[in-house]
Amino acid sequence: MSYRVRLFFLSLFVAPVSSLSAMPDTPTEALPSVAAYPNTERQVLVEDHFGVKVADPYRWLENDVRTDPRVRAWVTAENEVTDAYLASLPARATFAQRIRQLFDYERYGVPVKKGGRYFYAKNEGLQNQAVLYVRDRLDGPARMLVDPNLWSADGATALGEWVPSDDGKHLLYSVQDGGTDWRSLRVIEVDSGRLLADEVKWVKFSSLDWAKDGSGFFYSRFPEPATERQYQSLNENQTVYFHRLGSPQAADRLVYADPARPKLNNSAEVSDDGRWLIVSSSEGTDERYDISLIDLAKPDAPPRRFVTGLANDWRYIGNKGDTFYWVTNLDAPRLRIVATDIDKPVTALKEIVAEDKATLDQASIVGDRLIASYLVDAKTEVRTFTREGTRTSTVALPGIGTASGFAGDGSDSETFYAFSSYNRPTTIYRYDSATGATSLFAEPKVAFDPAAFAVEQRFYRSKDGTRVPLFLVHRKDRPLDRPAPTLLYGYGGFNISLTPSFSAANLAWIEQGGVLAVANLRGGGEYGKAWHDAGRLANKQNVFDDFIAAAEYLIAQGVTTNRQLAIHGRSNGGLLVGAVVNQRPDLFAAALPQVGVMDMLRFDRFTAGRYWVDDYGFPSKADDFRKLLAYSPYHNIRGGTDYPAILVSTADTDDRVVPGHSFKYVAALQAADLGDKPRLIRIETRAGHGAGKPTEKIIEEYADQWAFIAHWTGMEVL
Repeated sequence: MSYRVRLFFLSLFVAPVSSLSAMPDTPTEALPSVAAYPNTERQVLVEDHFGVKVADPYRWLENDVRTDPRVRAWVTAENEVTDAYLASLPARATFAQRIRQLFDYERYGVPVKKGGRYFYAKNEGLQNQAVLYVRDRLDGPARMLVDPNLWSADGATALGEWVPSDDGKHLLYSVQDGGTDWRSLRVIEVDSGRLLADEVKWVKFSSLDWAKDGSGFFYSRFPEPATERQYQSLNENQTVYFHRLGSPQAADRLVYADPARPKLNNSAEVSDDGRWLIVSSSEGTDERYDISLIDLAKPDAPPRRFVTGLANDWRYIGNKGDTFYWVTNLDAPRLRIVATDIDKPVTALKEIVAEDKATLDQASIVGDRLIASYLVDAKTEVRTFTREGTRTSTVALPGIGTASGFAGDGSDSETFYAFSSYNRPTTIYRYDSATGATSLFAEPKVAFDPAAFAVEQRFYRSKDGTRVPLFLVHRKDRPLDRPAPTLLYGYGGFNISLTPSFSAANLAWIEQGGVLAVANLRGGGEYGKAWHDAGRLANKQNVFDDFIAAAEYLIAQGVTTNRQLAIHGRSNGGLLVGAVVNQRPDLFAAALPQVGVMDMLRFDRFTAGRYWVDDYGFPSKADDFRKLLAYSPYHNIRGGTDYPAILVSTADTDDRVVPGHSFKYVAALQAADLGDKPRLIRIETRAGHGAGKPTEKIIEEYADQWAFIAHWTGMEVL
């Protein structure tokens, strides 16, 4: 899949928060009690894997909750127990109220300029979904184009990806229902606001791009799945189509397919000059692409295989005639910018911007400048260059944080970017690449003082001596001079970097005097390919060691204690939390494994799971199997050991990490002798892996999680 699609496809994550004041030992009689857990059927199912007998007594919980009444009854019973427990937590209402207040501010997305018009998303504050607007000039009045809040009563139908045509006359957008990764595509006429009859279904993990003449658009889709397997079927045989406006989907033209390699993802984008369709093909989550070029002036000509071998990262960033510009990690583990002549072999490339000690995160061409964003110890630095590679300037950013955006093309020097940090809500800026001038486009008005919160970066040593970055966030009037309840967040996988970002929910936590800690574990992309490789496949244990070392560092430095430390992770981060709880249950007071990959022997059998072998390995291979079994959360629960309080979270429509992972894991937790603390599961309905979740559901989820962790870390909520 292309880099743009990969960013959407890979697991979503929201940096967590921290806890509060010093924690005395909590009297047992003060603790809310858990009603008896549901009686979960335990089946006799033992399989032989390379001579190792492996039990899987809860496999029946992999069945889809929509079609299996037994699983549905189990979900209902578990939610009843969890809801009753969470309702007894006194901080729940306080957190819900404050998080709602902090969410209630205008939030803008980065504008996209097409045909002289400016398209952008905006949420007034507590709207369940952001609304799409257009301005006919930069300082002109805003006109609403798409309001997804009108699409469903529960607010769970969301506006997904969207892209205007180059002339600004039409807008293509996707509809996401109930959190699923599946999309339907619709088109609106911008002048009139009229919704066209065009509708395209069964789109997933797709880039969207218009033909330059606005006659139609390119998209990728999978075959329609069987109804009973809609949310669990493997994603194979992705193909690229062209849809001409005014025609039915059945008439869409097949543009690219590779039936001999059904596991490839294929996504397409149109070159800046409109002459070429660039098809990026990949087999997993690694940035290893084949590139095929299709001459749109000769639609019957076969695709030109430009890059083959699935060996390196190749991201198209623009072209001028036959000269194409790319970001690549070929001979540059921290990436560089190169130019190629498409009439010559790709090996005859020209280096434009050499590899740097900092990691190149993204690049674009805006006017006559290259704009390159780098990660410097997990913080953004933006540099500009001429097209020949001469350094021209550094974009002045407001502070330590994350800048994203800078989309554009070679014909216009105007672009926009977003900046945020742990104490700074997202602010949108306009940037002129010709003059270097920055101006404000949209600044939020918030119900707190950002200057009242401190963001600092430290470094600690992992088990093998590796130096790992750690961000700490706290109130300035609550310095780190005495232990406080603390929430440690991590991810550590798929080359994803954790950079500073703002969360209203996190702030509600920090306001109470807590500490937020975010560890930049190996397996991420903070320091390029070597950092990623050091935390995947046979090296996956390094990720867990890094996270455990972060916890030990926080305790040794007096930031917190093991009775005040909670941990949180989502998706691959949920796997992280499950694994370290098994390995070091003594370190943590509470844990929030969310939408996690918990069964490492069967993850590749459902939906997008087959892609993850790039980071995890193949359960069907003996060497990989043994490594996976050694840390699989579901298979390594240590009965007879006191575990922290655990609140697992998942959703019934999660077709990224299917909820069966969490179902089986919590059933095994509840069956084991792990001490008196609760092991609960919160199962959201009409929600998926995270994208498209309504604001109200987000508020409720965080209020539940923070109240749970606050109780078990001894937080005194004011």
